[in-house]
Amino acid sequence: MIILGIETSCDDTGLAIYDTQAQKLDSLRYSQVIHSKYGGIIPEYASRDHSKKCIQIMKQLFHQNNISLNEIELFAYTKGPGLLGSLLVGTTFSKSLAFSCAKPAIGINHLKAHLLVAMNDNKDLKFPFVGLLISGGHTLLLHVKGHDDFTLLGGTQDDAVGECFDKTAKLLGFEYPGGPKLSKLAKDGKPTYKLPKPMLHDGLNFSFSGLKTAAKNIIQNEEIVAANLCASLEETISEILLKKAQKAMMQVNCYNLVVAGGVAANDTIRKTLTSNVENVYFPILEHCTDNGAMIAFTGSFYNKEDYDKNHLISVKPRWPFTN
Repeated sequence: MIILGIETSCDDTGLAIYDTQAQKLDSLRYSQVIHSKYGGIIPEYASRDHSKKCIQIMKQLFHQNNISLNEIELFAYTKGPGLLGSLLVGTTFSKSLAFSCAKPAIGINHLKAHLLVAMNDNKDLKFPFVGLLISGGHTLLLHVKGHDDFTLLGGTQDDAVGECFDKTAKLLGFEYPGGPKLSKLAKDGKPTYKLPKPMLHDGLNFSFSGLKTAAKNIIQNEEIVAANLCASLEETISEILLKKAQKAMMQVNCYNLVVAGGVAANDTIRKTLTSNVENVYFPILEHCTDNGAMIAFTGSFYNKEDYDKNHLISVKPRWPFTN
């Protein structure tokens, strides 16, 4: 089966083709740059940009794979969670293509796809596993027993881990998104600042607002070495994530760990978890950020009875793991 995956949950337009027989996955992604001057995502601008880029990226993807629209057998699209306008653009685009080709479509949970694409990138990875999903909007621990069998173990009570990085970066004067710039600067520093580790020993939930506030107080009240503060923040967050992941694995007696989401590309976090967890898996770097590959690959887990029963336009900006 040849699947076209379409991802438009936020500000990245991602499309991919997955040939399930050849196990070939090819993707293209356009990351919107317009939001940097506003210090955050402007939903209206995001949806407009998606509508401009979807056809352009699809044509380029078809050209480099020497494939035509009529050869697509399933259209997989991000149904949620995400920004309403962005989701509507991708869903409408996918459903229109599916209807015009008389082919099926299926809505994919964007968060589940982040974790499942690790199975494409690590061929020895099997169910069950513990999933640690870390991004700008989410910090979640899950027990994953199947492609549609996710149990939520813990989540953030306030800021997500990526949000903590981005907000601290903004305090240091970096343009949005500042997380990658903070990470780059951290490579030149040493973790000399002592920062709090909120909720480190309290169950499987997370809290990062206090950590962000502590960094803010240091920036405002001390003459800081920025590289050292960035390195300290990365080390502190890495330790929190490690301890929570280890506790989750012990709780469900499952010792395969998958770490996914945009923040899973962070080098310090990868090194910390790899050094301390025997069986830890990451998607390849290009599959950590929002991308069409994870949507196309996740679409391959489903059967005909799971496909959309009609071509009505329906999205889920908030989509719990339980339904």
